[in-house]
Parts: sequence; structure tokens; C-alpha cells
Amino acid sequence: MDFDIYKGKKVFLTGHTGFKGSWLALWLTNLGAEVCGYSLAPDTEPALFNILGLDKKVKKHILGDVRDFENLKKSVGSFKPDIIFHLAAQPLVRVSYKTPLETYQTNVMGVVNVLEAARMSGGVEAIVNVTTDKCYHNKEENYAYKETDPMGGYDPYSNSKACSELVTSSFRSSFFNPAHIGVKHNTALASARAGNVIGGGDYSLDRLIPDFIKAIYSGEKIVLRNPDAVRPWQFVLEPLSGYLLLGVKLLSKDRNSAAKYASAYNFGPYESSVITVENVVKEAIKILKKGSYSIDKGEHPHEAGLLQLCIEKADKELNWEPIYTVTKAIDETMKWYKAYNDGEDMLKFSNKQINEYAEQISFGTGS
Repeated sequence: MDFDIYKGKKVFLTGHTGFKGSWLALWLTNLGAEVCGYSLAPDTEPALFNILGLDKKVKKHILGDVRDFENLKKSVGSFKPDIIFHLAAQPLVRVSYKTPLETYQTNVMGVVNVLEAARMSGGVEAIVNVTTDKCYHNKEENYAYKETDPMGGYDPYSNSKACSELVTSSFRSSFFNPAHIGVKHNTALASARAGNVIGGGDYSLDRLIPDFIKAIYSGEKIVLRNPDAVRPWQFVLEPLSGYLLLGVKLLSKDRNSAAKYASAYNFGPYESSVITVENVVKEAIKILKKGSYSIDKGEHPHEAGLLQLCIEKADKELNWEPIYTVTKAIDETMKWYKAYNDGEDMLKFSNKQINEYAEQISFGTGS
């Protein structure tokens, strides 16, 4: 994967203060990109964005809400990006049950606002809208969902992301039609659907690894709501490498070539890394050599029990494949949190994880 194309490129990144957004902002700045971040302030304490000092690394750091179209339009228009990565979202299933209105406003109208701001700007060559594996109509069967499968979503979060995919498809057909790139417009628009992402620096509410870490370092048991739930677990740098590679394809100087990649892609692990919540926790305890858990048998809002992604399209069309096994993903994640709690330089440590991962991409080896 040749990411040199990002050197000197102007990248507009929404959600840059979040977990995945912070990792992507760091990677992009390391690649020499000029990053303009647009997001709400970090909503966790601690926050990866602050731990890494990313406000000093990005070219521009704008505190803004994707629901605020006028501010977003002004920000995109003044920065004049080459590419937009849209990660800003209300990203939590359980929160969406409590705040469905905010969830839909952010995840649906947010993407409408981003795409419309890009359309009005006129100079954006590529857009990657990041959604989720949960956007599919999940029948909870032993089946890996393909990009052509129907959208759905049981809970407000999952459904809002399905809506986001439909919005993306509509804008692609109506305003950024691949058949018209280089003639009526110059923008290649794609979407990216990732699996359950784990990695260092995630302190979000109601997520397995953050809850586990909080319990471990407070000497408490982690309480599992859905121990038998099966998810496509992957290390945070895995989908980010997919987003970056997709961006490379969309930025191709050959706009006919770029048009071929203006579609949806799944980025997930191999089937061997699709394991239960309980097994993830057992592996983390094994790695850290400490910790325990209990199971909450009470009633909770519905969350999917089984979810898998088919990644054949990303493999065949993008030549992308996951590098880390689920065991390696959990190990790298635990190493980050241990380093942070040991007081290490986390910018240096995080860059080390990026460099080690990138070297394996370059040499095509696995772990």
C-alpha cells in the first residue's frame, strides 16, 4: 500500500477528536498530510486526542458540530480539501436508545451536511464516508454480509448508519455519479463499513474494552451484558489502513480509474477472528495476567447476537486484507493501556504501533 500520495494533500477529517478519528489524524500527519479536523470537543476523560497532543499536530483544529451546516460549509469552503474522511458520529448503540433524535440528526443529517458542503465547495476530489458493519439488515444467521445486501438496523444507531449509507448512495447517483467524473464533476464518493474496532485510547461508554480497562485498573470485575454475542473484532489500524487505501484509489489522477472505486466496501477480520465477547475478555485477562468478570443476566436493550462481514470485495478490488489476528489485536490493545498506565510517552508509543503495523503492510506479511 503506497500512502505517499497523502504527503502535502489537504485532508478534511470530521470526528478527529474521537477514538478512530484521533488514530487516523495521527497517521495522516505522519504521512505528511495537512489535516483540518472538524469535531466536537473530546467527550471522555481521558481522551486519546488530548493524550497525543493532536491539537498541535493537525494543521487546523476546528471545534464544530456536523449538524451545523453553515459552519461546516464555511470550514470546508475555506480549507479547500482534496479529500474528506467523514468519521463524526454518535457511535454507540445503547446511547442511541436514550437519544434517538440526536443520533439521527448527527448520523443522517450530519452526512447530508458533509456531502452538501463538499458539493458546494466544488474542489473535493474524494470522499470516504465511514459507517459501520451494523448498517445491514441483520438476520443474525451464520452469514457474512456483502456490500450488496439490504440495509437495515434494529436499534436507532444501526438504523441511522443504514440511512447514512442510503444518503451516500443517493448523493453518488445524483451529484457525484461515477459515470460523470471528469465531465460534470470531479468527486469520487465511497463508503466504508468496519467491524468492531478495538485499540488503545478508547475510553467510550458502554464499550467492551474500555469497560474492561476501567474495571481492571479499579480492581473491580467487568460485568458482561452479552457474553455470547459474536462480533468481527479488529485492531484499530486495520480499518484505518482500508480507509487510507480507499482514499488512495479515489485520489487517482486517472479519474476513470478513481470512478471504479466509488462504492461501498467492508473492512473486517478473517472468520477466525469472529469470536464471542466472553472469549475476548478471557484473552485480555490472559495477556494482562489479571482481572475477572461476571455476567449480568438482567434485561437490556436489544443488541445483535451475531454479526459477520464478507471482505472479498476489499480483497479483490483494493488488494486489502487484515494483518492481525484477534489475539494480536487484543495483545496490541492491552500493551497500549499498560504503557499509558505506566506513564510512558504515548505519542511515541502510538507512533511505534503505527510504524510496526505499516511495515507489515509494506512487506505483505501477517501475524
